[in-house]
Amino acid sequence: MPAISEHFNHSAGQSGPALVMFDLDGTLIDSVPDLAAAVDRMLLQLERPLAGTEKVSHWVGNGSEMLVRRALADGNELQAMALPATEVEPARALFNEAYLGALDHATGVFAGVQTLLDELLAKSVQVALVTNKPRLFTVPLLQSLGWQDTFAVVMCGDDLAEKKPSPAPLLHVCEQLAIKPANSLMVGDSRHDIRAAQAAGIATVAVTYGYNHGEDIALSNPDWVVSRLDQLLA
Repeated sequence: MPAISEHFNHSAGQSGPALVMFDLDGTLIDSVPDLAAAVDRMLLQLERPLAGTEKVSHWVGNGSEMLVRRALADGNELQAMALPATEVEPARALFNEAYLGALDHATGVFAGVQTLLDELLAKSVQVALVTNKPRLFTVPLLQSLGWQDTFAVVMCGDDLAEKKPSPAPLLHVCEQLAIKPANSLMVGDSRHDIRAAQAAGIATVAVTYGYNHGEDIALSNPDWVVSRLDQLLA
């Protein structure tokens, strides 16, 4: 693949993308420590074995309900999907209470993230957030990070009927900002981010440091792979 600026010069008649969409967990912030603490508090209250950070790092990426389901099933996907709502809903209420209690402080921002965001905003590039995290958690988290006014659009996992890996949230952002998918870029850490963007006809950047269920993100065939986001400025 060419450099990002060359790609958009060729395909969209401009230097660089007009819109950059970002995933949140594992791409911009290291949220696993707080998520793992909330999961373990939930499991403790349910008198179940604790999960720990390593397991939880492989369970995130599909929203909080799926995280709770995986925790209750110790990561077994079939068992997680088969759990009845009568078991999941009380556990999720415990998780919600525990996690909301951690959002009054900033979860760690990955190196290079703020530099890239500042540069994009200085160049009047539109930036948007597309996360599978529910709005209940996303809004206070952005406020704690001082990012409440950073993104032109914040698309959360419960805003539409479908979330990533569906392309619907990404296409909705493009429509809201009147920017074509071909003029846009999606930056994420998981196969769900890459698949959603590919299905939408949007170019992709993957980061190597995020949460991808223990799988090498390169296997999802993103257009570019970086180890920190400020490398995109080169």
